[in-house]
Amino acid sequence: MKKKVLFVLNPCSGKARIKNYLLDIVDTMVKAAYEVTIYPTQKQGDAMEKIQEAAGEYDLVVCSGGDGTLDEVVTGMMTGHVKVPLGYIPAGSTNDFAVSLGIPKDMGKAAAAAVSGNPFACDIGAFNENFFVYVAAFGLFTEVPYKTSQEWKNVLGHAAYILEGAKHLYDIPSYMMEVQYDNIRLQDEFIFGMISNSTSVGGFKGMTGKDVLLDDGLFEVTLIKKPRNPIELNEIIASLINLVDDTDMVYSFKTGEVCFRSREDISWTLDGEFGGNHREVSVQNLCKCIQIMIPQNQRKEG
Repeated sequence: MKKKVLFVLNPCSGKARIKNYLLDIVDTMVKAAYEVTIYPTQKQGDAMEKIQEAAGEYDLVVCSGGDGTLDEVVTGMMTGHVKVPLGYIPAGSTNDFAVSLGIPKDMGKAAAAAVSGNPFACDIGAFNENFFVYVAAFGLFTEVPYKTSQEWKNVLGHAAYILEGAKHLYDIPSYMMEVQYDNIRLQDEFIFGMISNSTSVGGFKGMTGKDVLLDDGLFEVTLIKKPRNPIELNEIIASLINLVDDTDMVYSFKTGEVCFRSREDISWTLDGEFGGNHREVSVQNLCKCIQIMIPQNQRKEG
């Protein structure tokens, strides 16, 4: 009896380049002895719903799109209690998580890894009642990915995020928050916060720190304090540019669980998509809970 794969794709991601590779991708799946069901998403949230409804009937799920599509598919697997392996063919403008996993940018090679690679047990984040694959964030620049239109992203790529974000640098919002982790309590005013499980964020490697493992049960957390004067602002900029934690203006730590409390609603993003407005947030690392297919020659220690 043939194995069955559900192939969920976002036809609009990354200048719609999946259309040029679709036949080759399906051919690769068939040659790997899979019976293929193709489902092109029709709207936001569609991938999550399809996975919840149908993925349990398949031996493998493969998705193609950007980080947002991957987030939807993983959320569908978590909420639908789907335990089959997941292959990923990156087609977005950034594809941070694929970079972290060593999944090739070449769609044909990524398809081969999806159906013939090795399963890697990867950590996933629980965010209140929701889930995220590699990053949850608030504050400076975090509104950019979901406020920037898909067409704008396709034309400008990374520059879209930078240009859109630059419009907001004149008035940086800040948030008074209490942060708790590992019996430690912080109370400060922050302009940015990021909980990540990735070696790359926003297309930039190294932003999440050193010794990042995707299966160690730990997140990398970065919190940037509100600068009170130009000297403190320059310290923050230098720290981010040099990717060195040598300032008191930036908190950096690893933890498996962290909670945030504030007196006002704060807008969060999950994997670059809008994650809601919250006053209380609980983030927990779900260690090794998703099996993601990676190339056979790619080893992830942990």
